[in-house]
Amino acid sequence: MFAALLTTLLWSGAAIMSQRSVRELGSIRANLGRLIIAFVLLGAYAHTFSVGLGGAGRNAFLVSGVVGMGLGDLALFAALPRLGARLTVLICQCVAVPIAMITEWAWLDTHLPPSQIIWAAVIVAGVAIALMPSKRFPPRVPVTRLGILLGLGAAIGQGLGAVISRRAYEITTEAGMSIDGITAAYQRISGGLAITAGYFIFVWLRERQARRPAKCHHIGDTWRGGGYMFGNAMLGPVLGVSCYQWALATTPSGVVLPIVATTPLVIIPLAYWFEGDRPSRRSLWGGLVAVGGVVALTLVR
Repeated sequence: MFAALLTTLLWSGAAIMSQRSVRELGSIRANLGRLIIAFVLLGAYAHTFSVGLGGAGRNAFLVSGVVGMGLGDLALFAALPRLGARLTVLICQCVAVPIAMITEWAWLDTHLPPSQIIWAAVIVAGVAIALMPSKRFPPRVPVTRLGILLGLGAAIGQGLGAVISRRAYEITTEAGMSIDGITAAYQRISGGLAITAGYFIFVWLRERQARRPAKCHHIGDTWRGGGYMFGNAMLGPVLGVSCYQWALATTPSGVVLPIVATTPLVIIPLAYWFEGDRPSRRSLWGGLVAVGGVVALTLVR
């Protein structure tokens, strides 16, 4: 539970850095850059102090990265301009929870007690209350069917990626081996980086064929964006994903994901502090409901 809470805090800080790096560098460059930084730093640790790209659960961790951090994140970034940040995050975070619960129950025979399911539902409800668009806070962009499908794809990627990671830990344990969260994060990011890099090359070739001029970035913007990208990499893929894998190693995904789903709510005070974005009264009430659910879920655990 502590690892899941720590993941939430780290990913909240990473989200602030991500917004600023995307603003300076563009979404594809910022996303690819943070994964490359994480790949190098995590790989240096994994190959020096652990099994690197070895271990019985390696293939499952790689597939988890392909599904969650590769395809899932691509769907997430593609949904953002079609749904807006609020609705995209709402769909991804809230739908991922039941997907993970049902999949882990059907595949890994993980049974959560009713009390944990109830409090997980309370957390998701709090997130939904805080993020749900309304007449007063409508989506900033027109909602499209493609955007909804992409948002659901991001949720499926996040939910299935978490369950596959759980299976990777089971395979490792069944083989009489163990793996730490940092090395698991490295193997998972390796799979995600392959998909993201492939998509980056595809977009670059398509724009080159269309003879579109590459967008020029001012040197100051590049250096500033690089700093934000490094901060995003450290708080997100390096430390955040390591804690996320640590949480999944010991706790069912149906418990971890509801806690991690409160990340957008933790961002609210950070966004107010750094961006001057004043939260609405409804988002504060939703945050209180979700935090109460997290406290209760921690106690029943």
